[in-house]
Amino acid sequence: MSAFPPEVEVAIARTREEVSQLHAELVRNGLVVWTGGNISGRVPGADAFVIKPSGVSYDDLSPENMIVCDLDGVIVANTPGSEREPSSDTAAHAYVYRNMPDVGGVVHTHSPYATAWAARGEAIPCVITAMADEFGGEIPVGPFAIIGDDSIGHGIVDTLTGHRSRAVLMQNHGPFTIGHSPRDAVKAAVMVEDAARTVQLARAGGQTIAIPQDAIDALFHRYQNDYGQDAQRSMA
Repeated sequence: MSAFPPEVEVAIARTREEVSQLHAELVRNGLVVWTGGNISGRVPGADAFVIKPSGVSYDDLSPENMIVCDLDGVIVANTPGSEREPSSDTAAHAYVYRNMPDVGGVVHTHSPYATAWAARGEAIPCVITAMADEFGGEIPVGPFAIIGDDSIGHGIVDTLTGHRSRAVLMQNHGPFTIGHSPRDAVKAAVMVEDAARTVQLARAGGQTIAIPQDAIDALFHRYQNDYGQDAQRSMA
């Protein structure tokens, strides 16, 4: 017997499909190696989220082996995939969902350039307009935390609460991104790696030039509210 009403079961199935398919974007954009990295998505209308299973090849991911957890990170029994172990980052994702109700998706990668900044414990400065557009300023560094409990989640929430950025570089670990949907969080993961690479290349050639704060504010406002076919929705 299902633990959820029919409309929530439909939402779970859709979230499973979306989260499963989006993992291919991490591979396609060179953000992960082997089985590292993960995406999760909040289930609309339920205190639950869908996350990747631990240690499963990206080629073998499917909607059926995605795992449904409650907002404490506990596997929801009697759902497809519940016999598997969820990602080792599940507690961090769960903490984000519990404490940031507007977040609909969370992504973690070890993408090389962003992780290199995290290894230095250094925020990525806002010196290119694409960063101002997407993140509204620098990409901050979160504290060092050991994987396995919700310590990483605490660091993500503490660092990003009140911050425009949808990405945080967890020190000595790598980037985590949030979004109003799983796809939005994946976009942020792609963009943070692009920013990390570009700014690193710029610094290798000399001193970078800061963008004035009023220009950052104007760029961010334009991109989040006026750019594209539909206005972007800010997580700020």
